[in-house]
Amino acid sequence: MATPRPGFLRVAGEGDDAGVAADVRAAFPGAWLAPWLRAKRKLDGAGYGASVVRAWERASPACARCVGPEPAIDLADGVSAVTIKAGRQAGEALSVAAAGVAARLKDGPRFRNWVSLMQRFAALAPESTPLVLARMDMLLARLTVSALEAWLLAGVRIGGGDSEKRRAFFALETPDAERLLDFEAGEATFFDRERRMRAFLRALYGVAPPIRETPPGRHDGAGRRASFGGGVVRMPPSFPGFRGAQGEAIQRAALAHAGAHLAFSGARFPLGKLKPLQLAVVSLIEDARVEALAMREMPGLLRLWLPFHVAQASGALAAPSLFARLSRALIDPDFEDIDGWVRKGRDLFHAARDRWDDPGISRAIGNLLGNDLGQMRVQFNAKTYVVEPPYRDDNLGLWEIDETEPPDPNSAETVVESVKLSQTEEKPPRQEREDEASDRPSERAAPARAAESEAAVPVARLPEWDYQARRERPDWTTILDAPPRPGPERWLDDLLERRADVAARLAALIGAARVGRADRLKRQAEGETLDLEACIAAAADLRAGITPDPRVYQTTARRRRDLSVSVLLDASQSTADPAPGGGRVIDVERDAVALLARAMDGLGDPFEVTAFHSNGREEVRVTTVKAFDEPFGRAQAARLAGVEPRLSTRLGAALRRAGAGLRGRASHRRLALVVTDGEPSDTDCPDPLYLVEDARHAVHGLAAEGIDCFCVAVGGGAIDRAVLDRVFGRRGHVSIARIEALPETLPLLYMRLTR
Repeated sequence: MATPRPGFLRVAGEGDDAGVAADVRAAFPGAWLAPWLRAKRKLDGAGYGASVVRAWERASPACARCVGPEPAIDLADGVSAVTIKAGRQAGEALSVAAAGVAARLKDGPRFRNWVSLMQRFAALAPESTPLVLARMDMLLARLTVSALEAWLLAGVRIGGGDSEKRRAFFALETPDAERLLDFEAGEATFFDRERRMRAFLRALYGVAPPIRETPPGRHDGAGRRASFGGGVVRMPPSFPGFRGAQGEAIQRAALAHAGAHLAFSGARFPLGKLKPLQLAVVSLIEDARVEALAMREMPGLLRLWLPFHVAQASGALAAPSLFARLSRALIDPDFEDIDGWVRKGRDLFHAARDRWDDPGISRAIGNLLGNDLGQMRVQFNAKTYVVEPPYRDDNLGLWEIDETEPPDPNSAETVVESVKLSQTEEKPPRQEREDEASDRPSERAAPARAAESEAAVPVARLPEWDYQARRERPDWTTILDAPPRPGPERWLDDLLERRADVAARLAALIGAARVGRADRLKRQAEGETLDLEACIAAAADLRAGITPDPRVYQTTARRRRDLSVSVLLDASQSTADPAPGGGRVIDVERDAVALLARAMDGLGDPFEVTAFHSNGREEVRVTTVKAFDEPFGRAQAARLAGVEPRLSTRLGAALRRAGAGLRGRASHRRLALVVTDGEPSDTDCPDPLYLVEDARHAVHGLAAEGIDCFCVAVGGGAIDRAVLDRVFGRRGHVSIARIEALPETLPLLYMRLTR
């Protein structure tokens, strides 16, 4: 056993140790007892409160037995730091958690790393520290200390400066928390599982609809259930309370149930004048009907669904309890329930066995049972109702929601809830939050942003690199496709008149570049002259008795341009700044990109032009000005003219989106060309290095796939050269100090880059 460091603590005159408990003496034998006493006195004198000191005093012997006396004594410093940063409750919770952590890790250095991690976390998220410490046993059962650090840092990143967001994440109340916990634990992400889920549905029912993750922000009961509609199946990232094999089983059960609806439900039911209670009962009967039909063809599905029917034939006569009992009675032949309503539902359902192919029986039986519940005065709250068992969907896909007809007052709650859910399928996550906040003054003052939110559609979720956690987090950013708002139709004509001199020079250069320069092609089967090197090699082969290569000619040919380009235009708020010579930075950038697009179009290079800006990781907006398969004409130029400055610059996400488009191009060379006036930044990233490092990682990732990235930085000193070097490399960028020269310089630069 190690002994205390010389001078670690001065023992003489430190007081009497006669009152020390026996377990402390056993855990801190000999010379270790004095340092322990000193640490205790320091905590006593710090004024943190008796509960903090007692918690450490109780935990330290257990820690010492598992990781050694010195880390257990040093824990007092960690308790002190956490208490200062996050309060007494957190300091006490650290000691309580430490005993279990020491027993799990059984390693002094790893234990010290954990204590240090909790000190850093307390500084970043003091309000959430007690929550995390209370769940530490569960967290370390799934995560290593380094994975725990990455998960904690992810929660801090998501919360940003919002303590309530952080608290919800670390209380495991958000889908992101569960999803990232699964990821750090090495479990498959939703993206990894999607292909298997589609294959599972195809094997069962011969259908393979798109499967999407339930949108972030759905924390209500419906958000914890599967859903289908519009040809898409939506699945929650996880089902609360189900882990490991159980989690996989309930996911398969939910998919099989949704597939049964796709195979057997047919057209949606009209909403009509049904009351909320009747809607729920009709949906329940329809769930049972499609499952019964599926089990006729595949009896083994009973083993998949039945374990999740756990309702007992007892309990309060409340609607949720009765619904769960009826659901079980309709699928479990061995389940007996004495309740008359449950028995009637089972009898009606089985009496209609010969008509199970007709969806109309669900409405007929559901109406009867719903009327009975109304006469029984059974209370039903549509807002809090969650379908049971948990593998069943939210039933939204069964009903026609017609928002043009005035709803029946008695079914208003269900209509409103259903419409909200229906809109969730179409809206980006950010819009949900904007809708919730629509009464705030800031929202009333920004009608343009609200309209923009309604129009944008989520098209992809992309990863992002965290340099502190040293890992790429999957599905971290949401790309929204924002439709263009065209500007004046004659904008391009006006530009060419204003920049006639530049346009003329570019036309001449394009003509010369189209001709291309001649390349000498060696080792050809036919040609104008002999290839001397090939002839010598052929002669050597003949002398060696080897059949020579007959390709001994050479010829010349014009080089054919073979590249695809994605032009990324930074449309963040900083481009609204005034430009020298008049106008704004964005105006000069648009002129330059338009002239560049004409040059590329004249050269015959396939290209796309997109403008981007961002408002946090869930709202990276990309506007397609010109797609690869379009010519560049007045319509595309008008879209470019309509690009206006907005918000921030999440460059890494924009680069990955461009890379996804270039990845499918068969060109020999693929290039992402960025035009920007500022460094990467966003509203949810207070750390200035975070998005810089993410952009650098995105550039390196694209380079590994053979996609080049080049940046044109506008404004000279607007971007630190060190940042450009860091992201794009020393040869991967150029700064144009005179913004007004950009329209002429950018096309010329492109032609030099692509020679």
